[in-house]
Amino acid sequence: MARRFLAALMLGAVLAGVLGAGTASAAPRGRVVLLGVPGLEWGDLHPSRTPNLWKLVAAGGSASMSTRAVPPPDRGVTCPVAGWLTVSAGQRSGTAGKGCAPVPRPEPDGAGARVPGWESLAAYQSGTGYNAVLGTLGQLVADSGGAVGAVGPGAALAAADKSGRIPKYADNVEGLGDLTGYALIVFEADALAAAWARMPRDEAGVPAGLPAGQRAAAAAEADRRVGTLMARVPEGSTVLVGGISDTSPAAHLHVAMAAGPSPGGPPYRRGFLTAASTRQDALVTITDLTATAIGALGLESPRAVVGRAWSDGGDAPATTEETVTQLADADLASQVLREVRGPFFAVFVVVQLLFYLFAALALRRRRAQPASAQDGEAAASRLLVVVQVVSVLAGSIAVATFLAQLVPWWSLPAPMAALIVTIVAAAGLITGLAFAGPWRAAVLGPLTVVAGVTSLALLIDVMTGSKLQVNAVSGYEPVTGGRFYGFSNIAFAIQSTGTILALAGVAWLLRARTWLALGVCAAYGMFAVFADGWPAWGADFGGVPAFVIGLAVFLILLSGRRVSVGKLLVVGLVGALLIGSIMVFDFMRPAAQRTHLGNFVQQILDGQAWTVIGRKFSAMIGVTVGNWSLTLLSLVALAFLFLVLNRPSRWGASALGQAYKLAPPLRAGLFGALTCAFVGFLINDSGIAIPAMALTVAVPLAVAASVRALQLSTPIPPEPASEPAAPTAPPAA
Repeated sequence: MARRFLAALMLGAVLAGVLGAGTASAAPRGRVVLLGVPGLEWGDLHPSRTPNLWKLVAAGGSASMSTRAVPPPDRGVTCPVAGWLTVSAGQRSGTAGKGCAPVPRPEPDGAGARVPGWESLAAYQSGTGYNAVLGTLGQLVADSGGAVGAVGPGAALAAADKSGRIPKYADNVEGLGDLTGYALIVFEADALAAAWARMPRDEAGVPAGLPAGQRAAAAAEADRRVGTLMARVPEGSTVLVGGISDTSPAAHLHVAMAAGPSPGGPPYRRGFLTAASTRQDALVTITDLTATAIGALGLESPRAVVGRAWSDGGDAPATTEETVTQLADADLASQVLREVRGPFFAVFVVVQLLFYLFAALALRRRRAQPASAQDGEAAASRLLVVVQVVSVLAGSIAVATFLAQLVPWWSLPAPMAALIVTIVAAAGLITGLAFAGPWRAAVLGPLTVVAGVTSLALLIDVMTGSKLQVNAVSGYEPVTGGRFYGFSNIAFAIQSTGTILALAGVAWLLRARTWLALGVCAAYGMFAVFADGWPAWGADFGGVPAFVIGLAVFLILLSGRRVSVGKLLVVGLVGALLIGSIMVFDFMRPAAQRTHLGNFVQQILDGQAWTVIGRKFSAMIGVTVGNWSLTLLSLVALAFLFLVLNRPSRWGASALGQAYKLAPPLRAGLFGALTCAFVGFLINDSGIAIPAMALTVAVPLAVAASVRALQLSTPIPPEPASEPAAPTAPPAA
């Protein structure tokens, strides 16, 4: 039955692929002017220094643009050549060698030109993991009968066809003649990139950052070139502006603006731009720039183009100055996040390790304390209270890293300190709630509150646009372009762990009605799984099978049955069929509305699935091997859980066993959450980060429950010492 269902899914996908295959492009409508200003950031705009760009903000939509392409080795930046090639292909592209190579100067070829070394550039893309097809944009417009022109060497890279030829090329806009005859005009204002290229280079071949004065002068020069172009642009043209690369040693968000007719027909209104690729107001990607140009010409995007057309998003502030300031603030948040993320997780790991040491010593002291020593027993009891509160606080930290996004900590004078204070404050509020009512006296009371807040907060967030995950220290950062919506892998780990542990608490509350407890837990659990995988919400591929298996282990143990290999295989198949069904459903939607789930089905049909799987597997290995601190944290957390809490010894106490005895659903919850984290580790590209973050929720909350169980249990006095045995007389001779 399962095989037939799987075959039906794949048959549906194949038929959809055949029936939905594109046809020959119609003639382009209108005109698109694609204006690339490599390195342009929102902080470069100024009403007097860059008046032409300033006017464009008020003329249409604006957003921050993630320009992530294929970076050079050991540097996470997008070089100008990589940015232009990405526009050409509509897919992340790059160049061989270290550092940022100079933009090749086109060689004359009749009225047009050819890009030297084009064959090598095109061949290199097959080894990047993205299989970008250079020349996709220019070839599509030319094949549809539209005239293509380019101004500047970088623009030539974006406008070239698949052979590397540009039909019409000039070094200045005057050289193109009358612009009304063109369907696509690509224009380069490279003052920032040219100034950056003259800076000294580091050992990786990347130039140093521009001094503020030089950067301002270069931005002003780029604006003058923009003004020269805009004076000649025919009325009714669609104008797309993009800061298509970095011009600094660190990656930034860049300028994106659109004016004139949109792909949907009506002109872009003044406000923020968005795209289906990000689902975030005021945030788009560089591959969306290609899709927007194609859509504005009324052409159908080929499968090689992975972006989505820009569209009108939310309202922008009332003035241009406020709009520019808000967009510059988004880049500031990304820069601050990059600076504090490493130190934060270093502090986070150290604090977690110290917590485990503190809890182990406290439990050892309680174990070693004689029951007759009343003063010592009272002191030990007070210490257990402290351990319980600290444990609940530690278990709240994970969700607090997302709730901290409700406060603009990145704009404060000391961002790192502000971030830590904000996270601790949010965790403190959750801890206060955990001890605020009569539930604090129950073994699973505080655990249920913290886990419930964790589950609901992230579930509501993903159902309302994932705002809390953007630029969160444990979320995703738009500047790297890894993910923009749905559940990130770390958020999935935290949310799934919170969900299963919260359901353990609910099951304990409903312990008198076993079937009702199982029904409630199964219903909410499956809804959480659905939210994790549904394209409009979580859009999480690897999370669904892991969540299904972890939830199933929890429910099986909760029902009093044993977990077997056969049951796990059946559950794993159900999880695979569920995510497969969601993927095919997403694939059946129009291409412009698909998420990466539906795109993966298309990649399977196109024979590119192994490329994607290989890239993800390499990322998983890289995270696991390269992030030794999270690996250490995971190992210590597991050792603490099973060797300290769950194994009586002089270094611990049977605290977890006491908790299992007083609240049996805890055992089911812990094993379900740990199973989910382990499977997630195996099938997601975040590797060890998934169990590491899951354990930072599960283990502290298990400590809190175990400590409460110890408080409710009666200490067992130690056995009295045996009298020394009488000496044995030697045998008679």
